[in-house]
Formats: sequence, C-alpha cells, structure tokens
Amino acid sequence: MPQAQPPAAQRLAQNIERIEQLGHRLLAAFAERAMPNPNIEAPGPDLYRSAAEGFLRTLTEQPSRMIEMQVSYWGETLSNYARAQQALAQGQWSPGEDDGPADRRFSNPLWQSHPYFNLIKRQYQTNARALKDAAAGLELSDEVARKRIAWLTNQVVDMMAPTNFLATNPDALERAIETEGESLVKGLENLVRDIEQNGGEMIVSLADRRAFAVGENIGTTPGRVVHRSRLFELIQYSPMTETVHETPLIVFPPWINKFYILDLKPKNSMIRWLVEQGHSLFVVSWKNPGAEFAEIGLEDYVQAYLEAMDVVRDLTGQPKLNAVGYCIAGTTLSLVLALLAQKGDDRVNSATLFTTLTDFSEHGEFVNFLQNDIVDGIEQEVRNHGLMRAGLMSRTMSFLRANDLVWGPAIRSYMMGETPPAFDLLFWNGDSTNLPGRMAIQYLRGLCQRNEFAGDGFTLLGHTLRLSDIQLPICAIACEADHIAPWRDCWRGFARMGSKDKTFLLSESGHVAGIVNPPSRKKYGHYTGQGGFDHGQDAWRESASYHEGSWWPRWGEWLAERSGGQVDARHPDEGLEPAPGSFVHERAS
Repeated sequence: MPQAQPPAAQRLAQNIERIEQLGHRLLAAFAERAMPNPNIEAPGPDLYRSAAEGFLRTLTEQPSRMIEMQVSYWGETLSNYARAQQALAQGQWSPGEDDGPADRRFSNPLWQSHPYFNLIKRQYQTNARALKDAAAGLELSDEVARKRIAWLTNQVVDMMAPTNFLATNPDALERAIETEGESLVKGLENLVRDIEQNGGEMIVSLADRRAFAVGENIGTTPGRVVHRSRLFELIQYSPMTETVHETPLIVFPPWINKFYILDLKPKNSMIRWLVEQGHSLFVVSWKNPGAEFAEIGLEDYVQAYLEAMDVVRDLTGQPKLNAVGYCIAGTTLSLVLALLAQKGDDRVNSATLFTTLTDFSEHGEFVNFLQNDIVDGIEQEVRNHGLMRAGLMSRTMSFLRANDLVWGPAIRSYMMGETPPAFDLLFWNGDSTNLPGRMAIQYLRGLCQRNEFAGDGFTLLGHTLRLSDIQLPICAIACEADHIAPWRDCWRGFARMGSKDKTFLLSESGHVAGIVNPPSRKKYGHYTGQGGFDHGQDAWRESASYHEGSWWPRWGEWLAERSGGQVDARHPDEGLEPAPGSFVHERAS
C-alpha cells in the first residue's frame, strides 16, 4: 500500500517550519564566511580603465558604428516586444523560426510555444549579442585587455541567463507546481548544505558525496603503500600477470587533484589497465597540504620525484624506469628530466606527458587569471593563509565552463531540488586539494607569466633548466577539446624539447575524459601525426591520421617497446598499509 500523504494544509505548515529553520541555518552559515579578498574577486582598475578608454575612442572615431549598433539593438528589442503584444492582443501565437544556435538551456517546449517565455528567451539572446558585439567592437590597442573583456562579457551573459532565475525558468516552475513547492524547499536545503560545507561560500555540489568512498567503490585496484614521506605516499600495485616488464613504471598525478582520477571504477581505471598490461606500476599519492606547507616550493616537489624514483629503483633492483606525468605533474616531470640531463643522470628510460603545458607563451582561457592584478591578489591570499586554497582553485576551474559546472548544477540543485548525481568523475572533481603557497607563486610567476622554462631558463636547485635539455624518448598525449591545457599549447612546448624520439598523440574530448578513455568504451578516437614538429601545430594536425577508439593501446605498444623483457611478477608483500593509502582521504579544509 502506498504511504498516505498528509493533507495539503499540514504539508504547507511543515514546509513553512522547514523554511524557517533553514533560514536560520543559512544566516549562520553566511556568518562563517571569511572576509573576501577583492583582488581575486574581480580584475583591477586598469582593465576597467582600458574598457572605458576603448569605448570613448570608438565613440569618437567611429560614431556611425556606435549609432548603428544602438539602432540595431533597439530595433530588435522593439520587434520582440511588438510580436509578444500582438499575440496577447489577438489571442494567437506563432513563435516563428528560431534561427539561433542550439542551446540546451532552452530545451523546454515553453521557450518556443509560450509568448511570455519566448519573449524572455529572444530578448536575452538580443541582449547577449549586443553585449558581445559591443565588447568585440571596442577600439583597444591591448590584445590581452581585449581577451579579458571578452571573457568577462561572456561571464555576465551566462550569469544573466533567464534559466538562472526562478520566475523565468519554466522547468523550475513546473517542478514547483508538480511537487506543491516541495522542490523549492529541497532546493533551499541543498543551498544551505553547500554553504555550510564550504565555510560560508556558495559552491554548488557537483556530485553526491554519499555515493562514493575511495577504497570501497572507487580507487579499488589492489596494492600497498610502500613508502611515505612528508609530501607523498608511493603505492605499488599488485601484479595481475605472472610476468611483468623488466623496466618499472611510475606515474606522477597532479597534486591539484587526487590521484584516483586514474583509478575510478574498474572499467575505466588506467591504473588497473596498466597492471593488466604487465607493468610493475607505482603511483604517487600527494599530500593535501595545510598551512604548515606554506614554504614548500617546486624544488621540494622535484626532490620528491627523485626520492620516489629512488624507492622504485631500490624495490625493483632496476637502474632505470619509465615515468608518466599528468597536467602540472607533467610540467614538473619535464623540469626533472631537464635537471637529470644536466646532471648526466640517465635513470629515466622514457617519459610520457598527459595534457602537459611547458610553453606558456599563450594563456588561452586562463588569460584573465594570469595577469598581475589577479596574481597579486593570489599572492595576498598566500600571505594570509600560506596556501592557494582548494576553494579558489575549484572556483577558477569551474568558471572556465560556467554553464556546465556552475549555473547548470545550481539550477538542478537549488531550483529543481534534485540530489546531485552519483557520478564518479564529478565526485573526484569536487575532492579538491590545496596548493602550497610558495609553489603556487613560483608556478604562476616563473612558469606561467614569465615563461622561463621555454625561454631563458627556469632556475631550480642551482640549475637553469630549459626545454631543449630534454633528450630522452618521450611521448605526449593532448586532448582536442581541452580548455585547461589546449592541445596546441601542449604541442608547442613538446615540439621545443630536444628529444629526437618524440611521439605526439591527440585524443578527442577534454582534459579528463580524453585521458580517462579506456578501450572498452570505444567512445573517443585519436589522431597520430606523420608530419614531424618543424612546421607548426596546424601543419601537424592537417597531416594527422584519425583512428577510432582509445589511444591507450597505441601508447601501450610505445611503452612496451621501451620496457625491456619479461621477469617474474613483483609483489608488494611488505608495506605500510593497503592502497589507496591515507593521504588520499585528507580533504581540503
């Protein structure tokens, strides 16, 4: 028998009581918010000054153009309102052709069939075009300022979408009516939960935290922690073959996130796949630093790499190993390779870089965050807290794809009252880490802003390191739709390395999905190039061949050719504790 629902009046009284309680919790949660740092909340005054000067210059030098833009905007606006008024007066509505680009935010039929919602949508599209055209039309001599203004304009356009407001979101209104307001109460509960969990900051939960537990239903590949230092734990994975390749393999994941991105569910675990291919696999699990790590710098991470390599060589009895670095860990691995080359140390037999930037002459979508006003604000954060805190990193990354990672999840959670999805990738994405203050500033100033590694040299541990120092066999995998490490920028730095044995693979999809792309899924293909590295990225891409399916097997063949013969499987019989270890469970405070 279905459970009887309480009378409507009783449900209303219960919801009012819940709203009152949630209101008190919301105020208490907001009271916990630390004083904001305005220098990281928005660009500095120089950018606004550049925009104002550009507007005045355009108005002075091209007045007819400004007038044409205004006339066009107001003409389209009046047309939108006239069509809506005519429909209301006649009691008939013909929405007409929607010639705008496909936008899943407006998938509800009411956006096309209902005069009110259709007017709201069309006027939003008119406003968006006007703002973007106005920003693009400014007479600016500074190309960086132009890119920043365009980025900020897009943020405003996304923020002001009618789907982000209850009164103009038909999906949310329909849900509220269907549930007699229960969806709005649940949405308020979700909002209060997120603000309480994030110290007064409104950061929307992307996944249901209760659905996953690292070591239980994700990050479950068997192994043991065989070494622990202040900065990392080293995990050796248990073999799944009777024999293994002679040369061991060590993987350095980025310390911006947790290593289990490479070991989610068994069906998409790269770690499990590598073990199944017969590799003696070691993976670094980085410490989630607190304020006591404020003075940890890139040199400390480089020394951690060398320490981990020494442990692998001692445990396997092999003088050489193969190494993999992902994202910032690939950037640092490149620094390590340059350092080893200068010291005449040949411990690394071959290296692989996943979505790795080493030439920062182009900042891509990060251009807004890598200017002095924002980096100065980050330096102030570091002085105050000793860290580049996880929340700041998470928010920065999210606003690179605001509709997918901010506004869309907020609508579903706060307006629709939905529980965040049980999605392992989004769970990992929300399990952020802090960055040591000194390391963060070295990376932002020396590598990103001054581009020293690709230029005159990046000084570390008494050595001036350059991309041309890297001479060993090396493979790079970049992703076609990567918004964090654009493939053209990855290619540019890779092409400048001194190695003669270089292989570049281009995967479809983005920064994570393009890497976590197991052969069993057959979802994304990849490209291999035959054109070499002398004629630029576009020439390489034009000569590249497309292959269906994952790049893993192709890289696996490349790796196997550089991993020696077969020896008896190496078992991590002794160690400190089972994988995935302890450091992976530490959450950023």
